[in-house]
Amino acid sequence: MKPLLGALGVLLLAATATAHAADVIRIGGKPFTEQRILTALTAQYLQSKGYAVKVTNGLGSTLARSAQESGQLDLVWEYTGSSLIVYNKVTEKLDAQQSLAKVRELDAKKGLVWPKPAPFNNTYALAMPEEKAEELGVHTLSDLARVMKEQGEGKTHLFAMDPEFAGRPDGLGPMSQLYGFHFTRDDVRQMDAGLVYTALKNRQVFVGLVYTTDGRLKDFKLRVLKDDKQYFPFYNAAPVMRADLVEKHPELKTLFEPLSDLLDDKTMQALNAQVDIEQEPPQRVARKFLDEHGLLGDKAQPSNDQPTGKEN
Repeated sequence: MKPLLGALGVLLLAATATAHAADVIRIGGKPFTEQRILTALTAQYLQSKGYAVKVTNGLGSTLARSAQESGQLDLVWEYTGSSLIVYNKVTEKLDAQQSLAKVRELDAKKGLVWPKPAPFNNTYALAMPEEKAEELGVHTLSDLARVMKEQGEGKTHLFAMDPEFAGRPDGLGPMSQLYGFHFTRDDVRQMDAGLVYTALKNRQVFVGLVYTTDGRLKDFKLRVLKDDKQYFPFYNAAPVMRADLVEKHPELKTLFEPLSDLLDDKTMQALNAQVDIEQEPPQRVARKFLDEHGLLGDKAQPSNDQPTGKEN
């Protein structure tokens, strides 16, 4: 009797895997390192569970969102701050739990489901070279505003940022108004987000816009300035899925928790550093991480990841 039950169990597992494989889960990723890692983690993790996947990387935030809402993508690792401010135009200040509750409510109306987010918070921040910040006594954004005022408007304070930040509703203008920054048009240097870190490292700019989970912060000896007036929203990430996918595969709503629970700020920064500093491919970084934590089975295959830039 036991051999028969064992054989039946194998058949049931095979049937489940076949059913999963019949539905290709289309995963979308934005064009920066962290997203390439997250899509690689997700694809390999799902493949190890018997699902078929297709990955499309290099999508801008609004393009990824519109593709998901229209049904062209099934899953995108989204950030609470992006959904709150960029997609849903919410301007009130909310803490992490309030932000999650609000995006769950608003995005549900668009047919999207927010599972439990990962602990890491990849929000915006301003950074300076550690040595320069120490010399000037700058630890917070208020300190930065004070030093700039003391040095006078005639002093050049070059500020490096990605082009998107200049026009975002949670970007340069409102931040400058809150803290009393006076950056002139000549002060602002717009560039690819990845080049900001190099410009800071080489002392080509006074201050730069960075992301708090970026692996280059530590390696380039940059000081992240404390947002003491709590201007920047929370950017906790979760594998947001279409409601029709979750309805068809309800197990997906909690399936990612063993993976996402591991991704705190320190871990995500280390994974990003393996790609940006050590030049490891995101695929390899993802596979090693999943394997080290016992989350990877024999079925995982490399996803069609392609190198891209960065945008949040």
